[in-house]
Amino acid sequence: MQRVTIEMCFRNLAIWLAVVAAFGVTGFADDFEALRLDNWHQWRGPNADGVGPKASPPTTWDETTYIKWKAAIPGSGCSTPIVWKDRIYVTTAVKTDKKGKPIAESASPRRPGRGRAGQGGRAGNGFGASLTPPENLYQFLVLCLDRKTGKTIWTTTVTEQQPHEGHHGHHGFASASPTTNGKSLFVSFGSRGIFCLDFDGQVLWERDLGDMRTRFGFGEGVSPVVHGDSLVVNWDQEDASFITCLDATTGKDKWRVDRDEPTTWNTPLIVEHNGVTQVIVNGTNRSRSYDLADGRLIWECGGQFINPIPSPVAAGGVVYCMTGYRGFALYAIPLDSTGDITGTDKILWRRDEGTPYVASPLLCEGLLYFVKDRKGILSCVKADTGEPVYTAKRLEAVPEIYSSIGGAGGKVFVTSRDGATVVIQPGPELKILATNRLDEGVDASPVFVGDDLLLRGTEHLYCISEDE
Repeated sequence: MQRVTIEMCFRNLAIWLAVVAAFGVTGFADDFEALRLDNWHQWRGPNADGVGPKASPPTTWDETTYIKWKAAIPGSGCSTPIVWKDRIYVTTAVKTDKKGKPIAESASPRRPGRGRAGQGGRAGNGFGASLTPPENLYQFLVLCLDRKTGKTIWTTTVTEQQPHEGHHGHHGFASASPTTNGKSLFVSFGSRGIFCLDFDGQVLWERDLGDMRTRFGFGEGVSPVVHGDSLVVNWDQEDASFITCLDATTGKDKWRVDRDEPTTWNTPLIVEHNGVTQVIVNGTNRSRSYDLADGRLIWECGGQFINPIPSPVAAGGVVYCMTGYRGFALYAIPLDSTGDITGTDKILWRRDEGTPYVASPLLCEGLLYFVKDRKGILSCVKADTGEPVYTAKRLEAVPEIYSSIGGAGGKVFVTSRDGATVVIQPGPELKILATNRLDEGVDASPVFVGDDLLLRGTEHLYCISEDE
């Protein structure tokens, strides 16, 4: 009788622990979902569309007005910060005085018709010596800042390495944004490694996916994307391209799928539709959707151009994929598509003009905003039909744009590489509410949380807020 009682106790205890664990997981998921819209937990915000749904940032500012704080960021990088609760997380790369291995002549990238980098390259325009692999070692850092004050809470050097490639002169070795599922922090330094940290800056695990060989040695910049306990990393390059899903708790492979794609700088979009979680990645050859559960290809669609950089955005059962280098393409693709829909009437609508090379579009309240190439030439179309609201409106204060378009507080924000931000009132006509300037250039994308706007400049992270 005593043995039966003990066995029953252990059985009941096991059942109780299982119930507690189940409720704990559910409660955690509910907690993350409740906090998500108030934060900026990933590249492009809560819904990966550039919108801060609960944010209300200022309309006007300058270097001395509505600057809540301004924090110096060591090293260099154009990765966009993320915000979770009362902390901000940002990545950077710091050049050290340590010399690495000698750079072999064969390692120097070549551009057709230009000669070796540093010998006739366009050093002042983003190319030149920056394409040559560096001789020095770099420290790859994750910084945690206090959201209220901008003061550094902790700094973790996740690795110190000599990059095997250089980079385009307009970015650096820290271009990928962090992300979080509310339990851990995930950062990618590409060929330097994928890292998982806790919120105190301790590295929990790391993965080495190999050395990426990018087009012309332009460097890396794809952000990781987390969904629950799945971490997705896109690895398009000039060698064997693939997309992989890692277990967010261990870093081990869940699945890996080869991709017939040259280099892209395209961050995947994860979206749920009709009970299936899709991973959507744009590419030169195809826009593709994979099942997050197992990597199965759901649909694909051709028609893009080379160097895909703008991230897809989705709403209302439709995803929008676009490119704007050596051609213009924008495809509205229903998420319930299956198979190869290239050239079919399954495509909801398409455009072949005015699409972006670098800056990701804004999808807000049924309208799709995007710029042409790298220029401040703005178009706005209806997301459901592609019907133009207005097209090819030149923003004089935005001569060149890398920063993605943002939206918050019923306004649209377009930031130039020279630090100017044009604030626009949505509507049937282009109405500029304000033009604001900072002293630093800005390539990172805007972040909207609460009353704050975060902009990462070349040397500082700015918190812009009327709540000073």
